[in-house]
Amino acid sequence: MQPLTYEAFVARAVADPDVVGLVLKGSHAHDDMATEQSDHDVYVILTDDANTDLAGLDGHRSAELDLMVVTVDSFRRLGGWERYALARGRVLFDRLDGEIAKIIAAKRRLDVGEASRAAAGWLDAYANSLYRSVKNARDGHPLAARLDAADSIGFLLELLFALDRRPRPYNKYLEWELERFPLPEWNTGVLLATIGQIAGTGDVDVQRRLFAQVEVVARDAGHGSTLDAWGEDLRLMRPRPGHHG
Repeated sequence: MQPLTYEAFVARAVADPDVVGLVLKGSHAHDDMATEQSDHDVYVILTDDANTDLAGLDGHRSAELDLMVVTVDSFRRLGGWERYALARGRVLFDRLDGEIAKIIAAKRRLDVGEASRAAAGWLDAYANSLYRSVKNARDGHPLAARLDAADSIGFLLELLFALDRRPRPYNKYLEWELERFPLPEWNTGVLLATIGQIAGTGDVDVQRRLFAQVEVVARDAGHGSTLDAWGEDLRLMRPRPGHHG
């Protein structure tokens, strides 16, 4: 059999009455991110009572084409790790008068309660890794300090995007996302440079200065109690009095 090409598959799927939607995700769904090595990642959305041989292509993998075949109901419930990919997915075909596009749009925004719960959890995780990093640096464990600093950045990004009710982008798309959709109250260039420095060096003073900014934003968003639960340990995370780095 000839390898299944992206163009041939799309034509075949659109002609199948059981297919109600096609959504492209990944590099090809992000302007200027695809390379010659990038494959096409496509969600194939079927009616809930579909009877088509395309269902057998779920999990198809090739150098050019990866397929995920789901029903409308399953597609609506997808989330977790997939949420960012879907949030920036590109609708190729929608036989449901815009319903597929509405589902995609809904993935882009966390509801208020979901976002608040997520932010509180990620804030605590960020503070925990930051605290461990600073303490390990103080106690003469530089490798542990750098590893904890790197861990803290992942938690921080989850927090900042949750505060804006957005799913965190994958690392590959972080710069792409922030350049096009900046986080409120954050200078994109400065933020990226700062987290890059922390991930690379674990510099304690840089971590503390960033935490001071995060603390203001988190308290303004109503998460002061999560921070206050750290009690006196907050002093270790905050910039040292009179020290400007």
